[in-house]
Amino acid sequence: MKTHQQARPGAAPKNTGRPSNSPKSGPPNRDGGSGRPPKSSGPGSSRSSRPPGKGGPPRPPRPGGPGEPPRAPRSVTPRPVELPVRPTIRPGRELIFGRNSVAEALRGRRKLHTLMIAEGVTMDDRMRQIEASAREREIQIDRVPRPLLDDLIMGNHQGIALETDPYPYADLDEILDGEGTVVVLDHLQDPQNLGTLLRAAEAAGICGVIIAERRAAAITPAVVNSSAGAVELLRISMVPNIANALKALSGRGWWIAALDTGDDALDIQTADIPLPVALIVGAEGDGVGPLLRKSADLVLSLPMNGRVESLNAATAGSIAIYEILRRERLSLST
Repeated sequence: MKTHQQARPGAAPKNTGRPSNSPKSGPPNRDGGSGRPPKSSGPGSSRSSRPPGKGGPPRPPRPGGPGEPPRAPRSVTPRPVELPVRPTIRPGRELIFGRNSVAEALRGRRKLHTLMIAEGVTMDDRMRQIEASAREREIQIDRVPRPLLDDLIMGNHQGIALETDPYPYADLDEILDGEGTVVVLDHLQDPQNLGTLLRAAEAAGICGVIIAERRAAAITPAVVNSSAGAVELLRISMVPNIANALKALSGRGWWIAALDTGDDALDIQTADIPLPVALIVGAEGDGVGPLLRKSADLVLSLPMNGRVESLNAATAGSIAIYEILRRERLSLST
């Protein structure tokens, strides 16, 4: 009598004669399959077994899994964007902007390089004159998109800019060899005030201006613009020591007058002002410093008949310059 023997674990089941498409039977093997050998697609086939329940070739193991190296960060190459070429300003150069500033610079002493005119700007008589002056001086003229000037210039460029060398300061001797009123600025720091005062000084036809090398506003494109280009026609000397410059002026025949307030200050409209004079204009708020005030032969003040107590440096200095100009004309007529 035959006895029924139990199949050993892991042993292949006997062939029962069922069709090949019949449901799978038998315990699963360790890999989760039915224990059947993998199908072959023909002689020489190397296709591996499929994962249970899914068709297609097996997926490779994901990086970063057990025993796998960490996944490298995905690099994204940005698509190139076509942009217009931006005009570049070479190191050591400046960009003067505004029609008046550019026009005066074309008449001044600077070394000039490139004139930039925005595309679409209205070419009126002023612009045509500027372009003609640039061609006479053989300066390169470039037509550039207006947004590029907007990026390069923090201010109202009026569609025009001029690339130049830095402002050419005059030697102190150039002023000492001149004649007439000299304006000495005692550490004026506001570019707008400086430009406004220099515009009045040039309009009055003064001999020259002396400014401090440190702790004071220099002649920058912003100052040029606020002066409407007047600084390009002035002799401005930057000195390391204002007190020494005053001594040099005094030794060459100038009287030293400080524009300030105080008990010892004289009304500029009625005071006897000797000529020629070097007028000291103080900084905003602080006025003329004590050392320079002591160096002055006289102190002048503006009459204040209203309720305001003071004027800013640009306004006060401009009024004083024109009062001295009036005295100069009177002295010439007598």
